[in-house]
Amino acid sequence: MKKTLVSALATALVVGAASTTFAAANPFSDVPRDHWAYDAVTQLAADGVVEGYGDGTFRGDRNITRYEMAQMVAKAMAKGDMSASDRALVDRLAAEFADELNNLGVRVSNLERNADMVKWTGKVSYTHESLRPENGDKENSNELLFRLEPKAEINDHWHAIARLDAKMNPSTDNVDKENDNKVTLARAYVQGDYDKFQVGLGKMELVSTENDQKPGSLILDTTFSGAQVTFGSDLKATLQAGRLSKGFTDRANYQGVQLKYDKNNFVAGAGYYRFQSKDLAAYTSNGKQHANAWGLDLGYHFDKNSFLSGAYAHANNMKSDKKQNKSYQVTYAYKGADKMDKGSWGAYLSYRYLGENELFLPTTDGAQAGTKGIEVGANYTPMKNIVLTGKYFKGKEINGGSNDKVQKLYGQVEFFF
Repeated sequence: MKKTLVSALATALVVGAASTTFAAANPFSDVPRDHWAYDAVTQLAADGVVEGYGDGTFRGDRNITRYEMAQMVAKAMAKGDMSASDRALVDRLAAEFADELNNLGVRVSNLERNADMVKWTGKVSYTHESLRPENGDKENSNELLFRLEPKAEINDHWHAIARLDAKMNPSTDNVDKENDNKVTLARAYVQGDYDKFQVGLGKMELVSTENDQKPGSLILDTTFSGAQVTFGSDLKATLQAGRLSKGFTDRANYQGVQLKYDKNNFVAGAGYYRFQSKDLAAYTSNGKQHANAWGLDLGYHFDKNSFLSGAYAHANNMKSDKKQNKSYQVTYAYKGADKMDKGSWGAYLSYRYLGENELFLPTTDGAQAGTKGIEVGANYTPMKNIVLTGKYFKGKEINGGSNDKVQKLYGQVEFFF
């Protein structure tokens, strides 16, 4: 693609010059004051975007190469005091001449980022679960999930993030009309990222500190609507306030404080979680509408592959059996599947004790609330962006007798995009 200098500069690079009056002398003898591109060319020369030739001419009617155009775009990019519309114009030109600019050593990563302000990711997954109590009927479930996760840039620090989920039960061939084929807005929030400081506002993930450890959370693995602030580096503190509905007929007010430490080979966490809801009056020991839970976790990396962790959680002032007011787990994890790394895999072995309590909303892919026993799991990436996961739990009900044993099988295949 070739352009004449005058047409290229006057129609593309004009950097706010068309309406400007200049006091400086005419820099080029072959661009008279009555020329239609005089203002643009003169402004660009004053800004150092164009230089002309040693004989004082501009030679605007000759064809230019893409590299010459890229050189002018690079000089325009270096200007910091242009309007938003002019900056957008230069950004579009930089995207057009990105290859030439890269060859000239000009970084265009920011421009490429701005050229696509919304990034879409997601997955399609199939999940099968089979719960097998010794004294009860086997319960099987199948779920096909289609998930979209857009992330839109607001400015250099803020992004808008959402999650859209569509689920169906393939085993019923769309018979369950009440729950199938509904698209839900699982998350929708804005996030501000600053140096050692992060703000979130909206409907977002709510997990307790031990969620980073396999097999997952003891207290919270859900979402809430509200605000959270995280600050710190090696030691991070998170303050949360909002409302959550999962597990409550009447939505609960929620406040939480979390501390997480991660340095060298050690990780540690502590959390305090407070809930207030009319529902709780029937479950608290004092009849009040509020209750709280707390948790601690600790982990150690022996090397980049081996990780040993443990966590404990406790719910306060609840009527339920004391055995149900606590949860804990001890886990050894080895490696882990990376969806971008074909052939990567991981496995874990865990002992889990999950109290069945109104304040606990734990991860229950394997062990179920109200059970204790051994859980094992593994995942594998057979091809890029395809991950296979399997889990098996064998244990018994916490308050059950010797015959109240339970098993659970969990299998999932995920296709990421």
